Amino acid sequence: MAAMPYAKPIEYADASPEVRAVYDDIMAVRKVDSVNNFWKSLANDPATLRRTWDSIQQIMSAGALDPLVKELIYVAVSVTNGCEYCIASHTAAAAKKGMTPEMFSEMMAVVGMANETNRLVAGYRVEVDEAFR
Repeated sequence: MAAMPYAKPIEYADASPEVRAVYDDIMAVRKVDSVNNFWKSLANDPATLRRTWDSIQQIMSAGALDPLVKELIYVAVSVTNGCEYCIASHTAAAAKKGMTPEMFSEMMAVVGMANETNRLVAGYRVEVDEAFR
């Protein structure tokens, strides 16, 4: 059974003008006719909604890293943090940007290995080698 949302998602029809402006921007930038539940939930705090939308556009746009690489990183972190929603949304975004099933499988193997070795290092309290400093 799914957990109940902490805050009721704000639908477009019920949104304040401030929230509708962000929704309109999201829909225009993403070329979609609705916003997803993440944004509807954040709309309970319009300042957080605006700040997060502005930040995600800046961070996830093309830069030194390709947008597909950024989506793969987002999926990897979301898997590690156990965020089911983010895993689903960013896996879909990565697929739209060209992620293949082979890329997903390889990325998941890296995520699994990194989590395993990170925990081994933490448990054994391994000192960082001088060569890595």
